[in-house]
Amino acid sequence: MNMHRNRRARPLYAPVKLETKKGNAMNYTELGQEILSLVGGRDNVSGLTHCATRLRFNLRDEGKAQTEKLKETPGVLGVVQSGGQYQVIIGNDVNHVYKPIMAICKLDEGGARAQNGEKKGWGSRLIDTITGIFTPVLPAITAAGMLKAVLALCTAFGWLTAADSTYQVLNFMADAAFYFLPVLLANSAAKKFGCNPYIAMLLGGMLLHPNFIAMVTAAKETGEGVSFLGLPVYAASYSSSVIPAILIVLAQSYIEPVADRISPKAIKFFTKPLITALVAGLLGLLVLGPVGYIVATWIADGINALNTYAGWLVPLILGAFFPLMVMTGTHYGIIPIGINNRMTTGFDTIVYPANLCSNIAQGASSFAVALKTKKEKVRELGWSAGITAVCGITEPALYGVNMRYKTPLIAACVGGGAGGLFVGLMGVRNYAGGSPGLMTLPGYIGERGFYDLSNACIGAVIAFVVSFAVTWFLFHDEDEGLKAAAGEETKKEKEAASCLENASVQILAPVSGTLVPLSEVNDPTFAQEILGKGFAIRPADGTFVSPVEGEVVMVFNTEHAIGLRSADGAEVLIHVGLDTVNLNGEHYHALVKAGDKVKPGTPLLKVDLDAVGKAGYDVITPVLVTNTSEFADIVCNAPGQIEAGQPAARAFR
Repeated sequence: MNMHRNRRARPLYAPVKLETKKGNAMNYTELGQEILSLVGGRDNVSGLTHCATRLRFNLRDEGKAQTEKLKETPGVLGVVQSGGQYQVIIGNDVNHVYKPIMAICKLDEGGARAQNGEKKGWGSRLIDTITGIFTPVLPAITAAGMLKAVLALCTAFGWLTAADSTYQVLNFMADAAFYFLPVLLANSAAKKFGCNPYIAMLLGGMLLHPNFIAMVTAAKETGEGVSFLGLPVYAASYSSSVIPAILIVLAQSYIEPVADRISPKAIKFFTKPLITALVAGLLGLLVLGPVGYIVATWIADGINALNTYAGWLVPLILGAFFPLMVMTGTHYGIIPIGINNRMTTGFDTIVYPANLCSNIAQGASSFAVALKTKKEKVRELGWSAGITAVCGITEPALYGVNMRYKTPLIAACVGGGAGGLFVGLMGVRNYAGGSPGLMTLPGYIGERGFYDLSNACIGAVIAFVVSFAVTWFLFHDEDEGLKAAAGEETKKEKEAASCLENASVQILAPVSGTLVPLSEVNDPTFAQEILGKGFAIRPADGTFVSPVEGEVVMVFNTEHAIGLRSADGAEVLIHVGLDTVNLNGEHYHALVKAGDKVKPGTPLLKVDLDAVGKAGYDVITPVLVTNTSEFADIVCNAPGQIEAGQPAARAFR
């Protein structure tokens, strides 16, 4: 269909739009520009990363950010200031918004070291650092975890055995992310600490070199230590380790500037990387690597001891309070604990099982709201956000539904705590990681067969049932919806909100002719209502007028189609003829341009219908409401003769 071949059509209905919490549609680039403006502009941004749902800004001056305006921006689910970061919550479309902001700010991928003028506390700096290092590597770890989960399923059901070459190929693909984790972390740590990422990867790779591993293995077998110029090298295995590589790259970030200062300008290209790699490498092998290895072992031993005496306690607490941690962004501070547990002991009994119960509970609360609410938009959001939550991404449910109504959030905390208590008592082990949810349940299949999977499922069911039940019995749509949406409203304000909710938008005929249903249009894109509901007119004359009061948002460069946005929020597309883009504007003359204000009857376009028909094109004119999803229904008048300016359809909210 001709519109998809014209790039100027995008502002109205192309795939780069997202449906926002306010019910408006917005281009990702426009949203990125708006967000950048409201955080103080590009000069106020010193670093930017993103996770699955949030833009994580490092701002030089957070006081310049217009937080309240950001919260009201269509497309923004919320704003959190935590851990030294200014976090703008977008949802699943975050990557599409992130890219144009990065292009405008001209930041390196992964952001840059924060240079905020305000001095941050050590806690904020720690959370900021952990987030900046681990967020970029999570996709690789998630992919590896999912591969491990698939392998666990295949072996559990006898589809593959460990001796099969297919199994072995998939297994080393999955192991690569875990085995080379020091290299991945070295790269992201270097970007966070502001030093050369390739030297950092060299240092991470040094810990995994086959010759070094062979030396360590031989030293453990023979009892003869490894040394460098007489200094002992700790015999540790650094594959899949977390802390050593980060400590070494942190040291590199201090060594590199010194190497830059002391290197003669003429040979700096050679001496700076040499000094950096040599000093940081030896310091890592002799001191920092062993320290990191020992600390990681202590952490794992401490958690094992906790599991022995009170294994239920931490999963209970995390399961209950994970939503609150997500709200503040501090949940990224405990993810490394779960990763370290799996890398050190082969499984995690705290972070991932508790997070699974919390995510399932949030999804259950969202589903309960969807079933109980009387508001169509809230119902749609509840279903979509609930599905996303039980699959592992909770921000849409948390900010779009549960926080909005409060009771579902409390219910999710109760349900998550109940599920967390059960998986803690059962000592459920996660072997593969990934984003905790239904999709990663196979990651609980491991050395104990189906024991961990079955108990993880029971814990998830407990979390779901408790959260759903609490929400169902305590949630009251009318009271909570009005309070959450408008705070302490007066009776008149509530009535006004109710009237607005039930308002409708009238769409007039833009041209005189014969009104026909869209199903009679000889183009499946229109006939199947892919672009939205509406009607079509076989025009009797060539003057097309505005069917609504509002603004012109788009005029195609070939002038065969015009997009309008009414004052009531309806987006209307008038498309004169089928495949008429091929005429390249011949026989069409637009009378308005984008940005013009219009009223019903304002002339928009003049078309030589006879000439278009003689050129072999059908002049039937579809008139669509392209944001149909924001309305409960679009009702069109019965087919027949109609004059320009007469009512043709009504969009009901």
